Amino acid sequence: MKTLSRTELERSLREGLRPLYLLLGPEIYLRRAAAHAITEAALSRTLLREFNEASFSLLSDSVQSAIAAAEQLPMMSDMRVVRIRDFARLRETDEDVLIHYLTNPSPSTVMIFTAEELDKRKKSSKVLLNVCTVVEFSPLKDAEAKAWAKTRLKELKTAADDQVLNEIIRLVGTDVQTLSNELDKLASAAAATGRITPESVDELIGRTRELSNFELGDHLLAGNRKRALETLHRLLDDGAEPVMLVGLIAGNYHRLALGKHLLQRGGREEVFRNISLPPFKRDSYISTLQRSTAAKIARGIQLTAAADLAIKTSQATPRLQLELLVCELAS
Repeated sequence: MKTLSRTELERSLREGLRPLYLLLGPEIYLRRAAAHAITEAALSRTLLREFNEASFSLLSDSVQSAIAAAEQLPMMSDMRVVRIRDFARLRETDEDVLIHYLTNPSPSTVMIFTAEELDKRKKSSKVLLNVCTVVEFSPLKDAEAKAWAKTRLKELKTAADDQVLNEIIRLVGTDVQTLSNELDKLASAAAATGRITPESVDELIGRTRELSNFELGDHLLAGNRKRALETLHRLLDDGAEPVMLVGLIAGNYHRLALGKHLLQRGGREEVFRNISLPPFKRDSYISTLQRSTAAKIARGIQLTAAADLAIKTSQATPRLQLELLVCELAS
């Protein structure tokens, strides 16, 4: 079936609902927003929503339970909505059960499947891609994130010029959940004037994020498990996405590997010509390079890669995977 863009999905919902949707890709915030929009379109005239809406995770629920819910008739409603996530845990023996429903879906149910990615070797994945209305949610490019931020700021009745928006994207990245959290924080601070300034961006995002990121790396390399976990929890509570934090930790170890090579080849100046660091971190970074062995750096890279895979294949919760990673790295 044809793959739709996010904009095409909005237009499609105005034209009418379809029985099967597959929301696919790593952009979690927009994927959730799309699932909400489909649900609202299906249940907008329903009074008893709690009886006509159900969500299932294959981490804890069986696919049989989800399909049984989908095959129920709506209660005092034209439609019901069933959402299913965490396909990585779909057992091979249950694939035929899912495929049977996909080939003959209930006409009174809208079923929404959400996944970061699919194992295309599975026959159920091939059927999903063939029969569902597929909507892709790839990571946003900088320009797309900037456009989304402008729209969000209008909703918050707050303004920011292009240079400020560019700096926000540079510091925060394009993950929409993280970007939304930071924009809400900035808009709240700018409530009196209605305008976000470069100074507020530096104060509320730049320094805090930079210091927390360096602090987490420092505690990991120093083997200070308690402080590393405290910093990790602070970053998570501040809205940082687990996948982004795994990428941050991996980046720290890759940068260490490069720094170790540069230090041996050309000394301090060679390191700082190739690795950008704030002046106040340079001496401690060199000390870290000198006491870090190649084996420890390689182990850090391997552990972060394993944690990244575990999060993306839904093995336990992302927060727990990060906590386990931090404990292993700081051991």
